[in-house]
Amino acid sequence: MNHESKVSVSTPSGNQSSALNKTFVIAWLICAIFYFVQYALRSAPSIMQSEMIATLGISKVEMAAIIGLYFYSYAFFALVSGVLLDRIGPRFTASLGIILVVVGCILFCTGTVITAQSGRFLQGAGSGLAFTSAVFLATRGFPKKWLATAVGMTQCFGMLGGFMGQAVVSLIIKHQIMGWQTFWMVAAGVLAVIFFASVIITPRTREGKIDWTGLSHPYLVVLKNPQSYICAFIGAMMFMPTNVGNIAWGNQFLQEGLGSGTDTALRLAMVPLGWVIGCPILGYLSDVIGRRKPVVMGSIIAMGITGGFIVYLPEVMPPYIMGLLFGVASGAAMIPYTMIKEVNPDEVKGTATGVINFFVFVISAIMTNLFSLLIAHLASAEGGQLSLKVFQTADFVFVGGLILAFIMTMFVRETGSKAKA
Repeated sequence: MNHESKVSVSTPSGNQSSALNKTFVIAWLICAIFYFVQYALRSAPSIMQSEMIATLGISKVEMAAIIGLYFYSYAFFALVSGVLLDRIGPRFTASLGIILVVVGCILFCTGTVITAQSGRFLQGAGSGLAFTSAVFLATRGFPKKWLATAVGMTQCFGMLGGFMGQAVVSLIIKHQIMGWQTFWMVAAGVLAVIFFASVIITPRTREGKIDWTGLSHPYLVVLKNPQSYICAFIGAMMFMPTNVGNIAWGNQFLQEGLGSGTDTALRLAMVPLGWVIGCPILGYLSDVIGRRKPVVMGSIIAMGITGGFIVYLPEVMPPYIMGLLFGVASGAAMIPYTMIKEVNPDEVKGTATGVINFFVFVISAIMTNLFSLLIAHLASAEGGQLSLKVFQTADFVFVGGLILAFIMTMFVRETGSKAKA
């Protein structure tokens, strides 16, 4: 215990790093790898649905309900993750997230409906702690001038995991390299290794003291700040075209709207691949010029242009190129995550990240349902067919969201290193 205390001492919680802290950077890297793995596991079930349905003896609707449990627990734990980080510290929070996903993976593949439901719920709960923990560690590991780059790199890990979770897992299942249940056991083993690395490497903050008093205070600080809502709204509107448009309805748009054939999965994958490129580059650009708002506003315009070509002029430009460029531009959606931490005090940075993650996720979930209702209404006027016209009309929802995000960016406070005090 004494030895552990010596290696665990760190800078006080809440202090933004003014210089590179190698211990926290290594801990951030471990947590970013966890974020990569959980993102892959988030998308993996979509590839193995037929195998799971056969094993569990359930319908496609029931299978979709099991997969959807992930998002309910994710939203809640993303919200509470901030206060756990600010009050307890990253060692407990990140490690808790990893072990929850480990248990969730084991339960998910045991072959019964109830354990699959419980496992998927735990996967979402643990994953809800991943991103905020990684950002918290980045805040303490990297100097302020490189913070947006670090946040962009963190999301880059996640989106690469999402891409791998579909592309690589698809090959594993298709070529029967391993069964779907074996895949989840292997994932649990990989995460167990990450868990032990996180426990050993991640420093303590607050010298290991667990402070349960005033748990509501960090939320009150963040939620009483009008700038927090502006940052959250901008982030949510920039995420909406990818979360709702690409993930929820992209497959139907390509197949039934554009009549795409066997290349549908690859075309959809261009967007998260663009995130892998755009998140770190745009975060780095924001740090280099010392400004957040110009990068966000320029990216919103680029999203509108590339998205317009994809939906309204699909035959004009190469589909793979426009999907990739759209993903690159939408990578700037991570910059509001940096901004909300910079417009709030240092001691509530973890809570601020949890709050924006919660708002973005909840708004995306609500808009997914509303967009589905809109699509159904428009399709009924077309004789029940999901024509290109239906998707083009519905796409005005995303256009309006980007316009609102652009306007709101004008009102958010500039937080870059070259901003006037």
